[in-house]
Amino acid sequence: MRRKIIQWLSFIVTNSYVPGFIRGTIYKGSLKQFCVPGLNCYSCPGAIASCPLGAIQAVLSDRKYAFSYYMLGLLLFFGLVFGRFICGFLCPFGLFQELLHKLPGPKIKHPWRWPRFIKYALLLVFVIILPLLMVNKFGMGAPDFCKYICPAGTLGAGLPLIALNPPLRAALGALFAWKMTIALAIVAGAIFIYRFFCRYLCPLGAIYGLFNRLSLYQLRCNKKNCIDCGLCQSNCKLGLNPAHHPNNAECIRCGDCVKTCPQGALAVNTENRREIMFS
Repeated sequence: MRRKIIQWLSFIVTNSYVPGFIRGTIYKGSLKQFCVPGLNCYSCPGAIASCPLGAIQAVLSDRKYAFSYYMLGLLLFFGLVFGRFICGFLCPFGLFQELLHKLPGPKIKHPWRWPRFIKYALLLVFVIILPLLMVNKFGMGAPDFCKYICPAGTLGAGLPLIALNPPLRAALGALFAWKMTIALAIVAGAIFIYRFFCRYLCPLGAIYGLFNRLSLYQLRCNKKNCIDCGLCQSNCKLGLNPAHHPNNAECIRCGDCVKTCPQGALAVNTENRREIMFS
């Protein structure tokens, strides 16, 4: 219950620019120079800040090739403090997928594991390489992940803006059709597979996952108390084994395993990590 409250509060605060939904406009105030931790499109009518993925691509595609220490520092801060806790508690698109998964339909509890590496390929190719190297005659790249793939942009920004702006509807073409196809496929995937996009396609989750073993927020398993009953694994919606790999890069820190453990062997522990990081 606590996690759901935090998720909804994060969603509401992140998209609190109400006039945008009324006028069909985008907030362009001073807060847009900052990034929210989760996946939330810059162009969403309600968005009050920028998306980290969009900001990364904007920096890399800049014709001056200016390196943004702010952007790097922000991602390092989010990653080192929270890891994929952000995915489980603060990401609006993660909440959207969880709501989709509640819709009626067959559920695939143990889907394929190998496609989870696709998100790292998307991070490398569409977020880093293409914006950096594929430039126009003016030396400027494009935010390729946002442009060609991101479902949060299509559903959270594209659809509302098109609904509220007739001129935009008249200008729709093949690119929008492609992105809607991608978005609908991801929506369908999320109905059948818990957090389909997070598992397989999210580059932001890939970044935060790299910090799971290093972050201040750590999941610990007390081996003395653990009886290897397997309840934590059977209740993990992502099919992980927290008792053996409590800080797996795929773990979104939802806390279900901690609540399930009959021996209290699993717990969140930030004290030891804080001593290591700041000693």
